[in-house]
Amino acid sequence: MTISGTTSGPELLVELDRAAAEPLHRQLTSGLRDAIRSGRLVPETRLPSTRVLAADLGVSRRLVVDAYSQLAAEGFLLCRHGSGTRVATVDTASAPERDAGEPEKHFDIDFAPGSPDLGSFPRHAWLRALRQGLAEIESQAFGYIAPQGLHTARVAVADYLRRTRGVLADPRHIVLCSGATQAVALLASVLTGQTVAMEDPGFWLHRMVLRHNGIEPLTVPVDDGGLDVAALANSRATTVLATPAHQSPTGVVLSATRRTALVQWARSGHLVIEDDYDAEYRYDRAPVGALQGIVPDRVVYIGSTSKTLAPGLRIGWMVLPAHLVAPVTLSKGLADTGSSVMDQIAFAKLLTSGGYDRHLRQMRRRYLARRNTLLRALARYLPEATVLGAAAGVHLTVRFPDGFPVADLVRRAAEMRVRAEPLAPCYAEPETAPPGLILGYANLTESQIVTGVQSLARAME
Repeated sequence: MTISGTTSGPELLVELDRAAAEPLHRQLTSGLRDAIRSGRLVPETRLPSTRVLAADLGVSRRLVVDAYSQLAAEGFLLCRHGSGTRVATVDTASAPERDAGEPEKHFDIDFAPGSPDLGSFPRHAWLRALRQGLAEIESQAFGYIAPQGLHTARVAVADYLRRTRGVLADPRHIVLCSGATQAVALLASVLTGQTVAMEDPGFWLHRMVLRHNGIEPLTVPVDDGGLDVAALANSRATTVLATPAHQSPTGVVLSATRRTALVQWARSGHLVIEDDYDAEYRYDRAPVGALQGIVPDRVVYIGSTSKTLAPGLRIGWMVLPAHLVAPVTLSKGLADTGSSVMDQIAFAKLLTSGGYDRHLRQMRRRYLARRNTLLRALARYLPEATVLGAAAGVHLTVRFPDGFPVADLVRRAAEMRVRAEPLAPCYAEPETAPPGLILGYANLTESQIVTGVQSLARAME
């Protein structure tokens, strides 16, 4: 089997078996014919010149000329003076159709939480940052780099976190990863034998990730003061995954008293995994510094660009205690050998140039207006709903009176092409969850928000 790697035309995978009884020119003719019939070579594809293909395959030029002539006579190739040899339009064997199953449902208004304004992704700033970063980076960076990530990217992330979140970030203790979800998975892979607790309610995907890695998390209740640290201390947990600055999904902030208690619990030999998932967005209250800045040797700090730029970038980071750097780096290397170098280059330059800060300031103003619109619409059209978590983030949690049929509301709204996610999956036991919705507003216009809430009100009727 030989691959034609010519610079004149496409690469061709051609099977030539010199030990076979069939002559080479027939093998070449049959191989090209099959490639055209199967659709592997599409119409108008330009083939290599006879001289180049002969050199690539290690055969005589006459052999290639004969094969091309035969296929042209059969109508598979078009030989035009001045434009080379191209594939003709012929009937091809189509691949068998796959059962597409139920078509993906499209929503006119999508309140799905967790997404920023995707249309506001700073495309020009990102491309500019990538060009500038590529002009400065050494060629060795395009090889297999350390799984921790590029040094320049880790330094940029460390500077940003120190400045904006009060994180004691040493670049040597940072591991760049593919979003917060991979961070949780990597930590789960190195916490074998540990008893991990999670907030209840909490982010359902992280619970699934822990379970997928063989960890059944203990549940610790959440109330108006955030994580119940007393209940955590009375459990057998050695590690807790928490969202102290903006609890997911309720939006409450860990109270000062419980914050102090959680620090003391960590200092007594336990580990806190701090998911700072939307720390950049605060509207009606002052920012709360990261817990990691108080007890860095007992806290793993996790963040990502999923709420600030786009989930599709898959850029995240962990700031680790020294004793976890080596095992987590090893786990990252075994998972994928390291994250995309190109994305790290662009993100580092966006951070150091100030482009990231400018983008966040613009989005804060935009999200504040959208949040206010959602609050007004809920007060007008769904007055029976109680709103939680309005002071920060990119979603609101809406609670309804006990016994309210949330499942029916979600179904009826979907029939009206409006998506709203129920609160129940965030609970370890969904059947015991209070009735509620999680409404993301960052990726909707203000008019869509109003229309969507009106549709929810009609669905309730």
